[in-house]
Amino acid sequence: MSLADPADFPAAFAAAWHSRDGAAIGALFAEDADFVNVVGLWWRRRADISRAHDYALKSFFADTRLRVGAVSVRWLGADHAVVHSRLHLTGQRTPEGAGAKDRQTVMSFVLERRSTGWCAVSAQNTDVVPGAETHLNADGFGPADYRPH
Repeated sequence: MSLADPADFPAAFAAAWHSRDGAAIGALFAEDADFVNVVGLWWRRRADISRAHDYALKSFFADTRLRVGAVSVRWLGADHAVVHSRLHLTGQRTPEGAGAKDRQTVMSFVLERRSTGWCAVSAQNTDVVPGAETHLNADGFGPADYRPH
């Protein structure tokens, strides 16, 4: 897919997501790209990014919709940009097959302009956890908030 504007990348990611084809997501990434998902799984090549997304999109994300929210672009020169985007996910399934609640994430993409258009060389997906400011590993791993209430 050829993208002329980095700001269009989150929408292209969502369109690839809705295709339910991991290769369509992989096509947005450089061959040697990195992708870190919301739980810290780190895929280090396009083939791994494609394979992981193909599995998820055909199983627990099979009925999901991904809506793009706010998008910001920070230019790092003429041929590189960092793109952040809010994403809203609906339709995820639990391991038992029941419907899960909606999720919000922030995705960060590091993009590089190539002769074929913009592609991601790195991506990081982070869950937005309402009411939390960090995670804590004490009697199990979970969100924590140290702010006075």
